[in-house]
Parts: sequence; structure tokens; C-alpha cells
Amino acid sequence: MDYDTYGSNAVELAIDLANAGDVDAAWVPAFLDAHDDWFTDGTVLELTDEEAAQVAEIAALVRAVAFASSEPEVRDRLNDLLALATPRPYATDHDGELHLHYARPDAGVLEQLITTVAMGLSQVVVQHGWQRLGVCSAEGCGHVFVDTSRNASRRYCSNTCASRSTVAAYRARQRV
Repeated sequence: MDYDTYGSNAVELAIDLANAGDVDAAWVPAFLDAHDDWFTDGTVLELTDEEAAQVAEIAALVRAVAFASSEPEVRDRLNDLLALATPRPYATDHDGELHLHYARPDAGVLEQLITTVAMGLSQVVVQHGWQRLGVCSAEGCGHVFVDTSRNASRRYCSNTCASRSTVAAYRARQRV
């Protein structure tokens, strides 16, 4: 699957957000610090407790999109996420490549995060199909991923999970 670099990075941000999320929003500051290169220079990464809870809700919405089992369900959940975004795209070449940013450069961290995640995820779903979003099949994992394989057959979030599942299946066959 081929998609533009900025869009693919926005999707990776969405997937990272979905996989970092938990019911408790205590993980949010560490997540923002780890992804600070996504935000416009000078953006304050500190959030109120209410804003951190909203980031956790966004993570849950991204997971809900990936866990949907039909196109109408994906569409509805994606529209719930997009309703929170306030896109104001602009062209920039700050890194030497002309590309679009989805949120205005002076937007706060919450607006930049929500808009980038919503727009990136929606582009993959609309351009490549909702089936490209997946949930890892490895027992006990449950991480979300975007299937970039040629034939849309990916079942695991990583090679580690795929190997672990293969070994577990082999051992189970040996016990029989």
C-alpha cells in the first residue's frame, strides 16, 4: 500500500495514540513528550486534567474505528472522530518537502493532535478501505495497526506477535 509520507505519519500517530491509551489518562503527558516532533515549534504540551481526559477519549475513538466490523460502523465511528477535528490545512515546506499540515500552525496541542489523527485515519479509510485497519490476532495483544501489505492479509501488529503466535501454535500441536 502506498500513501503519502505526511499522511502515513499522521496514521502512525493515530495508531500510536490508540495503542498508548488506557482508561486512566496518566499516560498522556509521556505520549505527548514522545511525539513532540508532531507539534508546531513552540506548542505548549501541557494539558489540564480535562484536556488529558479528552486525549484519552480520542484514543478510545481511534480504537473504536479499528475495532469496527463493518463499513457503516467504521463510517459512523470515523465521523464521530472527525466531528471533533477542526481542520485548517495549509501547505508548508518546513522540512524541505512541500506537504499539507491539517491544523493551523498556532493551534494548541489538543487541536493539533485531534485534527492530525482524525484526518490521517480518515484518509487511509477513504483511500484504501476500512479493512486496512486491524487489531492484532495474537492472544493477549489487541494492538491496532494499519495493514500495509500488498494483499491486505496482515493479522499481527508486529513480527514479534506473529512469531510468538507461530511458536505457540507449534507447541500446541506438539502437545497433541
